Amino acid sequence: MALQLIISYRQKGHHTMNLIPVNVSKNDEQYVSGRDLHMFLEINTPYSKWFSRMCEYGFVENVDYTTKDKKVLRSDGTIMPQTQFEHNLTIEMAKQLCMLARNDKGREAREYFIAVEKDWNSPEKVMSRALKIANNVINEQKVLIAQQEQQIAEFQPIRDYVDEILSSTSTLTTTQVAADYDLTAQRLNNILRDEKIQRKVGDQWILYKSEMGKGYTKSETFTFTRNDGRLDSKIQTKWTQKGRLRIHEILTARGIQAVCKDIV
Repeated sequence: MALQLIISYRQKGHHTMNLIPVNVSKNDEQYVSGRDLHMFLEINTPYSKWFSRMCEYGFVENVDYTTKDKKVLRSDGTIMPQTQFEHNLTIEMAKQLCMLARNDKGREAREYFIAVEKDWNSPEKVMSRALKIANNVINEQKVLIAQQEQQIAEFQPIRDYVDEILSSTSTLTTTQVAADYDLTAQRLNNILRDEKIQRKVGDQWILYKSEMGKGYTKSETFTFTRNDGRLDSKIQTKWTQKGRLRIHEILTARGIQAVCKDIV
């Protein structure tokens, strides 16, 4: 929001008075409301017609003035259908409009704006604004550094998790890998199916051909005793650390982050 700066101006033989509000934009530039100036100059012509006529003197939008629209409210608080245009004028344009008024109010306002400019450009005010800008830059840099530090801190657990994966040589079951992400084995298997990493053949999950031969899995044979006492064997596929990292990349892309830092 623009800061409002009202400069006191002393006329000869008159008391100190506040004439027209002078505002300061976010870009540290002074401006004055066209409607405030129109009112002070006591122009009888309606504002919109007067301003349009003044622009015929060669004033350029976004150079000498800026335009913004404003909703007009009725006495009951409802919004009127028409839009009222407001104009923010540079001090230089305001001074020229004062001269074009060709009356005592115009001369008074012009001298006031000259005093405003003189005060604004005084060494003390220039130094004050320079220090303010420097402090703003320093504060912005502090905020940026803090944000970067936060991002680094947020990504550090992920980096640690990946480093742990790369430093381990053990293999893990799907259940163990899924636990790192607070998922069930079934949920993880379904995700890998949807990502075209694996498919189910019978009661076994098998890698798609495009994923085979990349060192993602390692099959182990284990024996077990059936209910009738007979020995049998079965192949169990486990994930290598390379396969675990591949799963990590897939889940990260889905926005699923690891919640477990421990390596099995």
